[in-house]
Amino acid sequence: MISKSFLQRLGREHGTPLFVVDHDALRRNYREFKKYLPRVQAYFAVKANPLPEIVRTFYQEGASFDVASMPEFNIVYENIQGMSPKARQDWIWDKIIYANPNKPVETLEELNQYKPLVTFDNAEELVKISKHAPQAGVALRLKVANTGAMVELSSKFGAAPGEAVDLILLADKLGLTCEGLSFHVGSQTTNFENYVQALALCSSIFNEARDRGYAKMNLVDIGGGFPARYDDTVKPFRELARVINHELGRLFPKDIQVLAEPGRFLVANAGYTVSKVIGKAVRDGKPSYYINDGVYHTYSGVIFDHCKYPVRAFKRGATRLSAVYGPTCDALDVISMAENLPELNRDDLVYSELIGAYSHASSTHFNGFPPAKVVHVNM
Repeated sequence: MISKSFLQRLGREHGTPLFVVDHDALRRNYREFKKYLPRVQAYFAVKANPLPEIVRTFYQEGASFDVASMPEFNIVYENIQGMSPKARQDWIWDKIIYANPNKPVETLEELNQYKPLVTFDNAEELVKISKHAPQAGVALRLKVANTGAMVELSSKFGAAPGEAVDLILLADKLGLTCEGLSFHVGSQTTNFENYVQALALCSSIFNEARDRGYAKMNLVDIGGGFPARYDDTVKPFRELARVINHELGRLFPKDIQVLAEPGRFLVANAGYTVSKVIGKAVRDGKPSYYINDGVYHTYSGVIFDHCKYPVRAFKRGATRLSAVYGPTCDALDVISMAENLPELNRDDLVYSELIGAYSHASSTHFNGFPPAKVVHVNM
């Protein structure tokens, strides 16, 4: 963990707003995931933070990658373009899953040369894949319970369980190989029962597919949702891993490959932001501070990701309940209406921790304010 004094020094040295990435934390998180889920091949969900330096660190650790667009694919591809064609192709097949269930025709046509593994969740997508990326392998994404997830995904993605085997057989009829099943229990899932139910569903669909004559599936992609420890209410990862390991051992033979798509878990605690106070006021009796980062920038997770990132001061002193606003001329740009902060002055620095996931990744240039400068440490 980066110390407050080092973080403050970075802010003074590089200016603000500043987004700091600790690569030691990235490596620790990846190794923790592999330690507690040794059977599971970890595909970093690039959307969680697509900075090329982050992808490079995970590549060096031996990670695989979940991509959802050609730009994300190309960020990963930069690391392997020097390989021989066969080695590169083998690596792509083993290490990349294109896990967006709905893909433009142009994307499929570009992907086809790489013979990728891609997901689907409906018949129309299968027809599209068979026409424009016939060399792809496919995995069926299922609709599963997202109860207790911070970000629910099942209303937008996933085939109904009752139509699953029909879709698998349709893929076979169209000349595609359905390699297996995938699901996503929702982002930042603290309800471990979601995984239990989803894995049991996958097992039953494997059995039904075999009963109906299809025995080519050999993988289960358990998706993402692995929670970051934003606070002490989130149980340690090893407790979730114990549940998943038990269900995998109970339901699936050793020859079934298991994939996962951790994103938030791998990057959340590796990111910090440093900002400075650019204005202050008293509004309705409450100290109100305007800083040079906000919800259109590194704090975008407040809006898009249902996250709270406590704003903390480097200086000490008696605290009062305070509001913190971003720099734009939009009333939506509210970071928090309830932060306990000491009396701050213009140019004082503030910071937030645990802000490495879905934050800088969804920053904008709204109102002419650019995203925060990025500084990488411990690379």
